[in-house]
Amino acid sequence: MLEHLNTLKRTPARVVVMGAGGFVGGALAARLARDGVPILALGRREIDLLAEDAAERLAAMLRPDDAFVAVSALVPCRNSEMLVKNMIMAHAMVRALVASPVAHVINISSDAVYADSSGPLTESSCTAPGTLHGAMHLAREVMFRVEVPAPLAILRPSLLYGARDPHNGYGPNRFRRQAQRGEDIVLFGEGGERRDHVFIDDVAEIAAQMLLRRSKGEINVATGEVHSFREIAEKVVRLAGKTVAIKGSPRSGPMPHNGYRPFEITACRNAFPDFRYTPLEDGLARAQREMQAKDHRG
Repeated sequence: MLEHLNTLKRTPARVVVMGAGGFVGGALAARLARDGVPILALGRREIDLLAEDAAERLAAMLRPDDAFVAVSALVPCRNSEMLVKNMIMAHAMVRALVASPVAHVINISSDAVYADSSGPLTESSCTAPGTLHGAMHLAREVMFRVEVPAPLAILRPSLLYGARDPHNGYGPNRFRRQAQRGEDIVLFGEGGERRDHVFIDDVAEIAAQMLLRRSKGEINVATGEVHSFREIAEKVVRLAGKTVAIKGSPRSGPMPHNGYRPFEITACRNAFPDFRYTPLEDGLARAQREMQAKDHRG
């Protein structure tokens, strides 16, 4: 669960976003900049976390009154080589935070840390990942929790979507691009899996609120609603306004997460009672408009 150390919202002296060039880090940096929050945006060009001197270089940049957001990771983690590299990157961040302690740390994790469950997931659900991606995120969580001295918040988002997603993963992000190009959308099976999809701006907003409240503990970022991949594909095609076929395909294995992965979001509602998640239809429409505007700009 999440605990707010600041009774009233207070702007951090500075927020260091490690991974600001990525999907989540970029959205958070943009959200903070909108409110004039001082930011040190770091990406691979500024610090390569796989370099031998990464921890020392990062530590030299940190101040005692900083808030630090750990976003950098190689994702999705598909194999053992990527797992090892992710551990090296996490180790560099942890070493820097031990050498130069800061006032607050947020680690961006994933719902992949949870074991499959027949019922809705909560922050107290069993963390027993069945994938290398989930194992990577859980190992990061433990590293930060055990070694970093600052108050730590762990943010675990469900499936993310938005116009700037770089991974083109199966779901809203890939479907939207296929529909825009007039390509058929091919589903796994008949697209019957039901998952919780979160608009990227909602993740950035919750992380920003955690920084203002200097929150610690764990929080899931999920809407509390599930939608099938076929339903999402149909919505995307309607928004694109193009003639695009939605086709099923033979499965090569069982449905991931048994085809159903809901969340119970009482903890998030209690922590941020004024926050409302973006409805799926609205989020898909916004992502569509942003993608079209980007294409128009060239």
